[in-house]
Amino acid sequence: MFVQLKPADDWPGGITKEELIDQMQHKLSRYPGIDFNFSQNIQDNVEEAMSGVKGENSLKLFGDDIEELTKSAELIAGLMEKTPGVQDVGVFKVNGQPNLVIAIDRARAARYGIMPADVNAVVQTAVGGSPVTQVLEGDRRFDLTVRFRPDFRQSPEAIRALLLSTPDGNRVPLGQVADVGFREGAFMIYRERGRRYIPVKFSVRGRDLATTMQDLQQRLKEQIHLPEGYTYEWAGEFDSLRKEQRRLLLVIPVSLAIILILLFIQFHSWRDALAVLAVLPFAATGGVWALLLTGTPFSISAAVGFTSLTGVATLGSVVFLAGVRRAQREAGNAQGLVSGSLQQMRPVLMACMAAGLGLLPAALSNRIGAQAQQPLARVVVGGMLTTTLSILFVLPLLARKRDEPDEFAYESKEQHELEFRHEGSGA
Repeated sequence: MFVQLKPADDWPGGITKEELIDQMQHKLSRYPGIDFNFSQNIQDNVEEAMSGVKGENSLKLFGDDIEELTKSAELIAGLMEKTPGVQDVGVFKVNGQPNLVIAIDRARAARYGIMPADVNAVVQTAVGGSPVTQVLEGDRRFDLTVRFRPDFRQSPEAIRALLLSTPDGNRVPLGQVADVGFREGAFMIYRERGRRYIPVKFSVRGRDLATTMQDLQQRLKEQIHLPEGYTYEWAGEFDSLRKEQRRLLLVIPVSLAIILILLFIQFHSWRDALAVLAVLPFAATGGVWALLLTGTPFSISAAVGFTSLTGVATLGSVVFLAGVRRAQREAGNAQGLVSGSLQQMRPVLMACMAAGLGLLPAALSNRIGAQAQQPLARVVVGGMLTTTLSILFVLPLLARKRDEPDEFAYESKEQHELEFRHEGSGA
């Protein structure tokens, strides 16, 4: 069911999205046998693509026997409902399809000299129909199929009365050699990589995803013991979060190494390159404090925010340090440090304020759909505050002792000649 919501400003009493969901869940809970899950159109499509089912997260229970899978899935769902933060738990039903089952008793059929293939042929002809000839219509051919009238095949009793021919010319009812009846079977079977599975979908609300999943995994490990050959996998937001965390463990160190090399190419000094990198932990500290103070859990969006923060902090540090070094070459170490810091203060403030103020509305927004961008915006806004302070106050301390020899510094031939002439004139 898709419901078009009115603008949030028109909602009575300043109700929030979470309160709206709680009210709808309370009123819809009186309908038994229905599991309700609340999402948005695009969000629902993205979540379904990640988890494979209609839900933010899902546990896929793999096994061979449908009955055992259903039993284990119900136990897991009951455990999930008792875990704080886990909401909208539901097991995808696969049973309930009535099937007409005809089970041949080979021992009884052998006493009459009837082969199982003969029984299958009679049942196929009587219930499903068998082609006896073809009809021509122009250049097209159609099979002419014949089967019993509905009153001879519409119930298990009628099917049991079907007559089978024996080798000695007699006839026996089908019920004499086979058991006929309705049984409950699977109306849908989920498969992945050639294995059957039953999904258990759930959402996480009122608690951060990582902590909730750690608690849930610990409970499953201690309380649920699956039969041999039965396993489960996680899909959805949590699985995507784990994949992104593993990817970031590789991407971030490689990115920092590349940044360090580029900084050395820019400054021709490992000391200056490392001084710029020393600002990055201060920038990340602001993002961490922003998440803690606002109660925002770490997510993929927050990880992207830290990555963006690294770029902005590096850019501001490079601009500031390049201006300081230029002023030091013109006015000397101490005087150049002061004048260069004052000259570069305005560009640094403008760059950091532009990034921070630009994302401030997104960081403070509580409108529907803002949950996806809030972590990124809050990380950048909080990080810009500490980035500005670290560039203006920490970086000058790292750049002040320029007169000391730097064994890694790169000096051009012209710089050596200027220093030699200056020393000679002084002597």
